Amino acid sequence: MSTKPTTGRPADLPETIRHWIGGGLLDSADGATFPVHDPVSNTPYAVAAAGGPEDVDRAVAAARAAFPGWSTLGNRERARVLYRVADAVEAREERLAALETFDSGLPITQARGQARRAAENFRYFADVIVALGEEAFRAGDQQINYVVRSPVGVAGLITPWNTPFMLESWKLAPALASGCTLVLKPAEWTPLSASLWPEILTEAGVPDGVANIVHGVGERAGQALVDHPLVPLISFTGSTDTGRHIVRSSAEHLKTTSMELGGKSPVVLFADADLDAALDSVVFGVFSLNGERCTAGSRVLVERPVYEEFTRRLAERAERVTVGPPADPATEVGALVHAEHYARVLDYVEIGRGEAKLVAGGSRPAHLPEGNYLQPTVFADVARDARIFQEEIFGPVVAVAPFDDEAEAVELANATEFGLAAYVWTSDLKRGHRVAHAVESGMVWINSHNVRDLRTPFGGVKSSGLGREGGAHSIDFYTESKIVHVMLGEAHTPRFGAS
Repeated sequence: MSTKPTTGRPADLPETIRHWIGGGLLDSADGATFPVHDPVSNTPYAVAAAGGPEDVDRAVAAARAAFPGWSTLGNRERARVLYRVADAVEAREERLAALETFDSGLPITQARGQARRAAENFRYFADVIVALGEEAFRAGDQQINYVVRSPVGVAGLITPWNTPFMLESWKLAPALASGCTLVLKPAEWTPLSASLWPEILTEAGVPDGVANIVHGVGERAGQALVDHPLVPLISFTGSTDTGRHIVRSSAEHLKTTSMELGGKSPVVLFADADLDAALDSVVFGVFSLNGERCTAGSRVLVERPVYEEFTRRLAERAERVTVGPPADPATEVGALVHAEHYARVLDYVEIGRGEAKLVAGGSRPAHLPEGNYLQPTVFADVARDARIFQEEIFGPVVAVAPFDDEAEAVELANATEFGLAAYVWTSDLKRGHRVAHAVESGMVWINSHNVRDLRTPFGGVKSSGLGREGGAHSIDFYTESKIVHVMLGEAHTPRFGAS
């Protein structure tokens, strides 16, 4: 394994990242491993256990053994454990940020916020499970009907490589709050921060076997989890193509699935908008997190009277965004996560050169001769049938196009297969509401960047996903609802066959 020094390399990096099954750190049953690279040097810094069907079997068996004890705890008792998890996460904020920055290329200032968000996820779902009541329906004086929730069983969680620790917490917290036990398959490109979960969950008092982690590539470890007959539920965040495959595979056992998939989210900017505020939002929304975010506003649709001005200002800002080593606090855009993904994003930049007008970026910054770096890139005059308008790039690349009226704006906003998020900027709130209702997306922000409310449903339409998580919607997903009907008066049943 290479020992080439890397900028921002944390101390005490593990040389081997192992599965966590039944409370123990384990190698793969067949001894298989895979190398893990950092995105600044693109050299291996560790090896990770490469899980397969036998490892998933062991993890599912451990989760099933732990299920009776965990699922029968009272909601308040489980909530107390989740509060302790949140405290343990926050206590490791600097360590977590350093690992996340090194492993994913996320700028350190943005990585620090991920620890706080992860902790908040656990506190929030602890509050939800304590406060959430069950429904009851009275039918006159004759009958009362009430709903009983019960955890589904072993949940299979498959998470992506962008902001991996925070997005793992987004699934772990409601699954644990609901009383499920689980098997987590982290993204193979960014397994480092997941190695903190064993000590965090153990310190917080999560019993052995309640949470299990199997590392590995999606085609083997992820597929084994999706195919396992004793895992009734799969929550997945990742690409649309992979989501389609998981849904097809899950049909064999009629599994419940939640798919948070790709996006090509529009920003609809009207001429009467606060252009300064909108510009800040567009720049942050598509270039923060290195542009590797599913809700990025990667298609900016601008009303023609302000199109030239806004496009020029956007290009100027993109050229001034600070690209640099992820561990440098001055960095605003770091290194893209992996050499393979970096090559894919660069391919889209080359495609865009032939489809539209490049007005900013498009190449590696001169001061960064190595690593997966790209200056934030802006294409103008992008046609609706252009690939950079239609396809998710998942990097610091934005397509800008003009529109002439509200109807055309809505038409362009809806002119892709995706429908995850949308952003509308206008001083006319009546129009803002009209457009928000007409845009085909699961979430819309009006005169705002992507500010999340954990109580609200998160998810998309069309090729952006299936189902919703967030707030009580997450508890719905991880539990089964049973309706119990109780007769309060005398039963008056038709007497078939009576003489």
